[in-house]
Amino acid sequence: MPPVVLALRRLPAPRLTGLGAGLFAAAVMLVIGFLDRLILDGSPLVFGLLFLPVSALTALWVRTADLVTAPISVPIAFAVGVIPIAGGTGGLGGQAMAVVTALAVHAGWLYGGTLVAGLITSVRKVRDMGRRQQIGGGAGAGAVGSGAGRTAPGAGEKAGGRPAAPGRRPVA
Repeated sequence: MPPVVLALRRLPAPRLTGLGAGLFAAAVMLVIGFLDRLILDGSPLVFGLLFLPVSALTALWVRTADLVTAPISVPIAFAVGVIPIAGGTGGLGGQAMAVVTALAVHAGWLYGGTLVAGLITSVRKVRDMGRRQQIGGGAGAGAVGSGAGRTAPGAGEKAGGRPAAPGRRPVA
């Protein structure tokens, strides 16, 4: 196996609920935003590049039952994380305008991270459906040959003892 795959398999595999995955992504992006503002003076390139792995980890760590929440929560996490690097002045209105402007200007990163989360969750869902089909298909295949599909005596008859369809008799 390639070393990248081996390194990815060594990562922890927690299973977060939908809410937990959203909180994880929002908290990590807020910390990244503050660190980006502190160290790099709010570099949107670094913020966007770090958003992509956070999106991927969120999609990988969410439970299978909550897969649909990952592509929804990562854009919210991006919006939360962009607050420190937006750089608005002039009170709450100026800060809100700066956040909206930053979201519009950096929409490419936002769409990219959402696409990453969507693709990962789609692949996970397809693999889960295939796994379930293999489990369900294996049990059903053995039942066909064992006579489980035959009609029980009297099951094909209407009330009064007559056959349900002309020319069809139940298997005895």
